[in-house]
Amino acid sequence: MYDCIIVGAGVAGAVAARKLAEEKGKRVLVLERRGHVGGNCYDEQDEHGILVHSYGPHIFHTGMEDVFAYFSRFTDWHLFGHEVVAKVYGRLIPVPFNLNTLHLVYDEALGKERADELERKLIRIYGEGSRISITKLRESEDPDVREIARYVYENVFLKYTMKQWGQRPEEISPEVTGRVPVLISYDNRYFQDKYQGVPRDGFTPMFQKMLEHENITVVTGIDCKERLCFSEDGIYLDGVLFEGDVIYTGALDELFDCRYGRLPYRSLDFKFEYHNEESYQGHSVVNYTVSEDFTRITEFKFLTGQQGVDGTTIVKEYPFAYTGAAGEIPYYAILNEENRSLYEKYCALTAGWERFHLLGRLAEYQYYNIDAMAKKAMELAGRL
Repeated sequence: MYDCIIVGAGVAGAVAARKLAEEKGKRVLVLERRGHVGGNCYDEQDEHGILVHSYGPHIFHTGMEDVFAYFSRFTDWHLFGHEVVAKVYGRLIPVPFNLNTLHLVYDEALGKERADELERKLIRIYGEGSRISITKLRESEDPDVREIARYVYENVFLKYTMKQWGQRPEEISPEVTGRVPVLISYDNRYFQDKYQGVPRDGFTPMFQKMLEHENITVVTGIDCKERLCFSEDGIYLDGVLFEGDVIYTGALDELFDCRYGRLPYRSLDFKFEYHNEESYQGHSVVNYTVSEDFTRITEFKFLTGQQGVDGTTIVKEYPFAYTGAAGEIPYYAILNEENRSLYEKYCALTAGWERFHLLGRLAEYQYYNIDAMAKKAMELAGRL
């Protein structure tokens, strides 16, 4: 009945399914463990009628024209330049740290003339509009640059990173720590991509439309192992050897019952709160970089642009180490050499399945933004 089976109906699975069904004429079966499509991008209205992101805030941002055009087939957009502020000892400052942040911090402490001098020095050394990692700034030979780096490291980076990852920054892959640079510009946007925003009606309707195709069958609320048997001589669907392609987007260690041990992830505990007021914090996202046990608060009405509802809903995020217990979700792979070696051991177990493909954050034990994940799914579908 099927030419391809896809495990998971998140970004990777949904994009691959639609491409294969529509452009290749493949009959696709999608098996999704959760009771809904959309993966961690899933959103829904809470009991107060406010659209919330059930698994934490998601913003689509990209400079890739083909990816933006592809998603735009299934949704209209609420486009905006996403801005984040950090609460540092009672003061709200833009993050990533940029020239606006520089003046907020140093104008009062050192005087505007001295702050202007620091700005000129940063531009002269690194170039206007550049993005510099905190690591590179800390290694500078210039004492003024190192002082700026020290402030950023201690007040924006260090405690937030330790809360998020349960480790010091030195223990974490540069690939992760480099995602929050210092910007030598007055651009307060968290991302600098051409397109930024959220689907106007929500992520869930977008993915539902993507998966609505005569060649796609979606089954939710089912563990893939209820229909699939992964054995040394092949992959079986309902007891019959399946000879088509299988795209797997789930956690690779859990596919093999963690036989070599569990791959380490960070998870998140979300605490949603409703407040009977027009606004709780006046911003979509406020990071708590030096205080509190949670890392950030998201206020959804500022994120989604929703109007015409009373009150406001926020969510606080508390990171913790993923254990695999019921209800926990693996969000962020902890990237280091030891964990990558463990992942490769699990990859080796799939070598005998010629038409088995790993795709996505969990399956590849890698971090991807939505657009990069969609691009990989488009490319894989194009090759099959």
